[in-house]
Amino acid sequence: MKPALKFLLILFCSSGGVGRGRLCAQQHENTRIDSLIQVLAKAGDDTNKVLLLDGLSFSFYTINPDKGLKYGQDELDLAQKLGWKKGTALANNSIGDNYLTKSEYPTALEYYFKAVKLNEDLGDKINLAKNLNHIGVVYKQHKDYLKALDYYLKALKINEEQENKSGIALNLGNIGNIYCFQGDYSRALEWQFKSLKIYEESGDNGGTAHVFGNIGLAYKNQENYSKALQYYFKGLKIDETLDQKNEIEIKLGNIGDCYLHIAKEAGAIKTDSLIPAGKIANLRKAIDFLKKAIAVSGQLGNLADLQTFFKNISEAQALSGNDKDALESYIQYTLYKDSVYSMENNEKIVKMDYDRRHLADSITSAEAKKLADMRLQHQRSYTYAGIAAIILLLGFSFFLVKERWKSEKLLLNILPAEVAAELKSKGITKARNFDNVTVLFTNFVNFNIAGEWMSPQQMVNELDNCFKAFDEIITRYKIEKIKTVGDTYLAVSGLPVTDTKHAENIVKAAIEINAFMQNRLAILGERTFEIRIGIHSGSVIAGIVGVKKFAYDIWGDTVNTAARMEQNSQAGKINISQTTYELVKDKFKCEYRGEIEAKNKGQMKMYFVS
Repeated sequence: MKPALKFLLILFCSSGGVGRGRLCAQQHENTRIDSLIQVLAKAGDDTNKVLLLDGLSFSFYTINPDKGLKYGQDELDLAQKLGWKKGTALANNSIGDNYLTKSEYPTALEYYFKAVKLNEDLGDKINLAKNLNHIGVVYKQHKDYLKALDYYLKALKINEEQENKSGIALNLGNIGNIYCFQGDYSRALEWQFKSLKIYEESGDNGGTAHVFGNIGLAYKNQENYSKALQYYFKGLKIDETLDQKNEIEIKLGNIGDCYLHIAKEAGAIKTDSLIPAGKIANLRKAIDFLKKAIAVSGQLGNLADLQTFFKNISEAQALSGNDKDALESYIQYTLYKDSVYSMENNEKIVKMDYDRRHLADSITSAEAKKLADMRLQHQRSYTYAGIAAIILLLGFSFFLVKERWKSEKLLLNILPAEVAAELKSKGITKARNFDNVTVLFTNFVNFNIAGEWMSPQQMVNELDNCFKAFDEIITRYKIEKIKTVGDTYLAVSGLPVTDTKHAENIVKAAIEINAFMQNRLAILGERTFEIRIGIHSGSVIAGIVGVKKFAYDIWGDTVNTAARMEQNSQAGKINISQTTYELVKDKFKCEYRGEIEAKNKGQMKMYFVS
């Protein structure tokens, strides 16, 4: 095996399983993914390629499970083609992980059980224990705690036989969580402290921080808020060092909830170093930590957590006498509650369908007839009530349709159509990477000094007129407007729908924008602005940010470089980078400017589009 390939395989094969283990390496995921993809492009159809595909499926499961499923299916196909049972087991487990992330639990279980059978045949105890632990996670998500506990205990027994310390610690913590969910906090703490001891002895800081959070939860549920805060803060300190955002979000929210409960029970809690005196002081801390939790949760897109955090902060704000903020937070809570309710209903429908299909395999014909008769009887019972309900609903439906259309128009005015559709169907959108896009920045050169001869209202009106024209121009070229910041206008071509002519379309739009401004300048003179335009092509990450007045935005070095192109342009000029020039040189006449110093970028080749 080649040294580079061997290193990469060791890198991902040594990582943890579903849950805490995989969060520890998130900050390295992008580097690892890029490395694996580069090696994969040169790999032959052998077992090494199966492992590379498994690494990619593993790496994408937390950030883009659909992509993770694609690599997992390729991995499964190749492993089966090679007749490699171990690879087939790995592939089934990875596919299960990605379906678990998508909350498609029945499908996840199907693949996990396939992996169990293969690992049992192979005698691979370590991977068998991982499979059983993952199955336990699925049942825990469905709140079937007895089944979850059963599979966690099976996994623990195997890991103890194999003396697999990391697996033992993970299983102990999961078992402790089950007891916590069942209200048996003494046993929960007993198992969590066993887990903590192993993590601390092995020097696993991520595991230690995770268990600190579990211990904090048990103490919080016991209403021992002083102890809970001690462990939450211990864990939070480690999580922040490791940049484990999922863990940070959970602990911030729980700390805020602790302070809220302390405030509500004013006088019942003895003040210590972590708990200030007085109801108001504790409410302030509750609001502060819940705001931080909401900010992190918004980045992660965790709707269920946002629902909880907004509900708690609304209560804290109301108790503080801040009725306006409390109402606004409660509105946010109800919005997220509706989204989560829709998602949970979809999951229940999927589970019911899964249960129905498996029930159908074992039901007798007599039982089937009995069930059919019962369904017919129920249908008749509800017919008249259903007709009355339909009549009532029809009268209300016209109003709902009208209001929904207003909401649709507003949403499409804020988000790209594809992103809006994903948000409506799933209640969440995830940030995506786009490899081939072109970014445009425009800026008004004389905007800051225009106030000397233009009133504030005149400036705003002129800015509005210009940006409306820009909007019309980019719409014709299917370019996505991202935002305006002051007098800066940012747009991108090539996302969310890919476009092979992204660079050409941006340059065409830039030429029209520049022509519009030159014509306006000739007519209005000092009553308008001079424009400077910069363009660069490359890759970006795009997605929704924030939870309040959310916006679709783009990030990455390509955006920064496009901004540098604009800053190094001139009034009435379109400045493009070498990368964009290579994409459009056959379409437009360009003037080479030489290498120019760009802030934080060094010397860069630049061109003016004639």
